[in-house]
Amino acid sequence: MITLTTDFGLRGSYAGEMKAAMLRVNPSARIVDITHAITRHSIVEGSFVMEQVVKYSPEGTIHLGVIDPGVGTERRAAIIEGEQWLIVPDNGLATLPMKHIKPRRAWAIDPERIRRFTGWRVSSTFHGRDVFGPAGALIEKGISPEEFAEEIPLDSLVRLGLEPRRENDTWLLRVIYIDDFGNVVLNLEGYERPKAVKLPDFGLRIPYLDTYGQVKPGELLALPGSHDYLEIAINQGSAAERLGLKVGDEIKVRLVQ
Repeated sequence: MITLTTDFGLRGSYAGEMKAAMLRVNPSARIVDITHAITRHSIVEGSFVMEQVVKYSPEGTIHLGVIDPGVGTERRAAIIEGEQWLIVPDNGLATLPMKHIKPRRAWAIDPERIRRFTGWRVSSTFHGRDVFGPAGALIEKGISPEEFAEEIPLDSLVRLGLEPRRENDTWLLRVIYIDDFGNVVLNLEGYERPKAVKLPDFGLRIPYLDTYGQVKPGELLALPGSHDYLEIAINQGSAAERLGLKVGDEIKVRLVQ
């Protein structure tokens, strides 16, 4: 199985071209669209989405992520092998999903060697179709990365700075995802359950509960969410809009025990 996560959008032909190219290389490829609606160029958001899919995918799944604002530059096109595969631009996109695959080896794809398998030129602006997609199709077909990529050290891969930071009793957290309901996901997991959460920058103290309906419509709450990260939400409303937050923003949080 090959999963696809991109910021291509739904209006143009990009997602379709990528899938068609993959099927031309490997007609028996099993392709699952995760989303093509990642916010344009949002590597953090893409990394979060890929992480959630990896958590629930079977061993051997190949995950293609194409959020690639550096396409055509010197950034590497990476393959990461573990219990599952990641094929991504080496721009930090692998940061969160890589935590769950027990990575063993990594390679940098050689576009010219990929071209020997596809037979068409490699565009400088569409590596999803011409590099990443064919690489995933070839791996599912049983072709070793050594045929079209050079091995690189795992520790040379670019990683995003998404570790939570703490100063005394205050966490300095980053917004890593905002869903279509406006729920704000922060980069804190594995924490001790609090009774409440303070947001000093907003002068707010909100209850920590299990689900949205435990407060009245329009009221704020904090909860573990479905992804085990700390989440700030509003019952039947948008916490992101209320607080003016977007992916990548830093926010101060205090957990009240």
